[in-house]
Amino acid sequence: MSISVNGQSCVPPGFRFHPTEEELLNYYLRKKVASEEIDLDVIRDVDLNKLEPWDIQEKCKIGSGPQNDWYFFSHKDKKYPTGTRTNRATAAGFWKATGRDKAIYNAVKRIGMRKTLVFYKGRAPHGQKSDWIMHEYRLDDPSSTTDAAPTATMVREYERPSLAP
Repeated sequence: MSISVNGQSCVPPGFRFHPTEEELLNYYLRKKVASEEIDLDVIRDVDLNKLEPWDIQEKCKIGSGPQNDWYFFSHKDKKYPTGTRTNRATAAGFWKATGRDKAIYNAVKRIGMRKTLVFYKGRAPHGQKSDWIMHEYRLDDPSSTTDAAPTATMVREYERPSLAP
């Protein structure tokens, strides 16, 4: 099946993309890290540090209907060339990790982790918290399919801020 989604929207009417966390990790992310072909091109590659949350919607939408979640692949950017800290800053703000990482399991074992991040407008430590939430997924053992570093590629998901009446 070769329906192009990221170029021109050619999805059939009624198409919905709602993968489980296990599907995100075991199918999409594992194939991406291993440089294998994914049957349906529905998750786009983006540079997270060059895009604001409100700009991601147009780049990653699927079809023409309303969406509350957007999925994309992005490489981790290091804050310092020789360090391990991740750079999550954009021109308008930064993504800040919140809570504990959650383990993702298949029927047999742990396959990866989910980190929850919140977008803050401005610069740390005085940024203003927004309603934008992102879930960052990483594989536990991508070396089983490739020699790439475990944090080389992630699937990230945006959720539209809730609109209170």
